[in-house]
Parts: sequence; C-alpha cells; structure tokens
Amino acid sequence: MTLRYLLKLSRPRFWLYLAGPVAVGVVYAADSTADLFTPTTLALFAYFLLPANVLLYGVNDVFDADADAENPKKEDREVRYRGQRVVPLAVVASAALLLGPAALTPRLAWPWLAGFLVLGVAYSAPPLRLKTRPPLDSLSNGLYVLPGAAAYAAVAGAQPPLLAVAAGWAWSMAMHTFSAIPDIDPDRRAGIETTATRLGARGAYAYCAACWTVAALAFGLLDPRLGALLAVYPVGVALVRWAGVDTARAYWWFPAVNTVVGALLTMGGLWRLVHG
Repeated sequence: MTLRYLLKLSRPRFWLYLAGPVAVGVVYAADSTADLFTPTTLALFAYFLLPANVLLYGVNDVFDADADAENPKKEDREVRYRGQRVVPLAVVASAALLLGPAALTPRLAWPWLAGFLVLGVAYSAPPLRLKTRPPLDSLSNGLYVLPGAAAYAAVAGAQPPLLAVAAGWAWSMAMHTFSAIPDIDPDRRAGIETTATRLGARGAYAYCAACWTVAALAFGLLDPRLGALLAVYPVGVALVRWAGVDTARAYWWFPAVNTVVGALLTMGGLWRLVHG
C-alpha cells in the first residue's frame, strides 16, 4: 500500500518530464552508439525516471498540504498528503540516491545535478518557497532542463550549448505556468500567489504562448527542424485558448504531446548519430 502511494505521489504521467531530457541530452552528446548505454547514462535515466520525481513531488505535497485540501486533482488523478511519515523519509532517501549518478559523472556535470537538487527543494520548501514568489515560480522551473544538461555534459565531456539550455528553460517556464492555470481558483482561495494567479487565465495563456515562441525560435537557431517541431506549443496553446477548451482537460493532454515531441527530438538525434 505504501509503495503504491509513493508511486502515485511521483506522478507517473509526468515521469518523462525529467527522464526525457536525459535521453535527449545523451543522444545529442553521443559520438557513437556505444555512448548511448553506459553505466553513467543508465544511472542518470533511472534516477530521473523515479527517485527524482519522488523527491520533487514529495516536497511539493508536504508543503502544499493546506492548499491541496481545496484542490480537486487530489481526489482522483493524484494523492493527498495527510501527514504520512513515509513521505519525508522517501524524499530524503531520494535526495541521497543522487549521489550514485553523481559519482559516475564528471565534475563538469555536477553543477547541473546540484542545481536540480537545490531548485527542486527550494521550489516548494521554505524559506524560499519559490512557487509562491512570481515570477520566480515560473523561472525556477527551468529545473526540468537540468537533467538533460547534466547528461549532455557527462557524455560529451563538455557543457551543452547555451542556446539549447535557454530554449529548454523557456519551454519549462511555459509548461509550468500552463499547468498552474487549472489551479488558479484553489490557489487564490488558499492565498497562494503564482504567475498564473497574478496574470489571470487570459494573461497566463499569453505568457505561455510567448515563452513557447521564444523556445521555438531559439531551437530554430540551432536547427530549423527543431524550431518547426517546437512551434506546436504556441500554436497549440492558441488553439486551446480560442477554442474554449477547458484548461484542466487540456492540461492532461500535454504528457502525451510532450512524449511525442520528445520522442521525435530523440529520433532526430539518433538519425544524426547513425547517418551523420
């Protein structure tokens, strides 16, 4: 029962939000297929697939317990934290498990791993609790690109292109704010201020479209095909907004959209690797 609870707490629908960037970082850093499956790459992927999600969402649930009492998502799609001691213990264990992948990576990857740990905790936990300090709540969600940057550095032996990191960061900022739109009302009732509550639904849609447009343009400077692929996001959010689709419903489509886009990014990297 405890394991089932922790698995649901880790948001399996969103596992690839952290593990996916590892795969993308690896394939674009690799010089040959032999670089794809190594103890380092497998350890990074395994950590960011499950333990990192337990860490990220466990901290979130512990310090959001009061606000989540008003959140309907906790009734079916997620779990509600009710003071179970196993959650803080699982969070601490998940943080400690990062030492395993870190021991296998070169030092130039350590700042990215440390950045994930710091931002992952500071986003929800006091004293910073960045999620209640707009626009830092949105800005800090660049943490989702850090696993990919660490994987790239570990495989390539060099830092990832700054433009790619910036593009991924802008994408993550938009994804965070879009996911917060369905929570505007419960967050306001709980007294939590976010970029979404400050902008309102209409302003948040515009903000997301702008960030995703920046991400598409930045990726386009690296490769026009990447820019064209990422253009699905600003177009998609415009369609959701003007078609009057319920944001709470659209929010649950995005894991599928992100998985398809991430798979195409990865396959593009594999094509480059195999065919030059």
